[in-house]
Amino acid sequence: MHVLILGTRGIPSKHSGFETFAQDLSFFLRSRGHDVTVYCQVGKEEHFLEDEWNEIRRVLIPAREGSLGTIVFDWLAIRHSMREKGVVLTLGYNTGVFNALYRLRSIPNLMNMDGIEWRREKWSRLARAWFWFNEWAGARVATHLIADHPEIGKHLLRHTSPEKITVIPYGADLVSSAPVDLIRQYRLISKGYYLLIARPEPENSILEIVQGYSLRLRGMPLVLLGKYTQDGTSYQRKVLTAAGPEVKFLGAVFERDVVRSLRFHARAYIHGHRVGGTNPSLVESLAAGNAVIASDNLFNRWVAGEGALYFRSADGLGEILESLETDCTQLIAMEEASRRRYRESFTQASVLRAYEELLLQFSPENAVPS
Repeated sequence: MHVLILGTRGIPSKHSGFETFAQDLSFFLRSRGHDVTVYCQVGKEEHFLEDEWNEIRRVLIPAREGSLGTIVFDWLAIRHSMREKGVVLTLGYNTGVFNALYRLRSIPNLMNMDGIEWRREKWSRLARAWFWFNEWAGARVATHLIADHPEIGKHLLRHTSPEKITVIPYGADLVSSAPVDLIRQYRLISKGYYLLIARPEPENSILEIVQGYSLRLRGMPLVLLGKYTQDGTSYQRKVLTAAGPEVKFLGAVFERDVVRSLRFHARAYIHGHRVGGTNPSLVESLAAGNAVIASDNLFNRWVAGEGALYFRSADGLGEILESLETDCTQLIAMEEASRRRYRESFTQASVLRAYEELLLQFSPENAVPS
């Protein structure tokens, strides 16, 4: 079959989330003998062209940076893909209304609906309205929907029928070892720090986590990955101001080997996401056998399971940290619970096979002639 992947900035992955997933899925499908085309957004000064990267066909489309550039890129990618034969996989619904073109041409289009973007606090009312409209449109015009979490599947029932929805979470590669040298460059020692990886947005509870960690000295650092600068957003400045002396900002780190080592050697992973479904960063922490401390909500509780600890406030996080200081055996049990939850639902091979099976169901190459 021929799979066309749209909705991301493209490959090779320079970001987390959908870009990394698109790359992993592309390699998997190619290894299984399928043809794969990935649409990639490049700078507006570059030229439209097609090339091949690691046996994956790429269509490079120039577009400006920012939201408007992304909308233009999505439109051009859809128009180009309509001339292709195959099954379309759209990652995200941010311009879901454009996918009506596939419906008009009877082109099979499977759409991963991602999280509930319009609930994110960072967006203006106009942006939230745009995202809500595209969630509604995407859910109605796509051939089939993929929800990355059971609660996202339930959420989508407001727009469509249950038989049109398949739940497939994110997966991750098992991390059973990682070189300690990669964390020493940051003056860190194995099991001697807590870790937080998230975009600096209010719905990720970073401010509350930093406040809770900074209530008193912990004897080890809280390590944050992500961009935090005084000339950045007001939220970034609030986080920097709230940070005590043990909060360590490493900046944006995308080297996968380095991130794996930082996860594997962390004492525990702190996850503050409040909006969305199955978060890839949380799944990757389970795969690394991290003890997990997470914001208390239905999304995180399903992913991390009963072996994690959950907080609702800065003070609640502080209480959890204090309990772990006096009971290290609890961390061992939490690590084993994370590995068990990973094996149950989030192995990379099982997730990628589920995508392949679903795509094959809708691929025109496999359609039975009438």
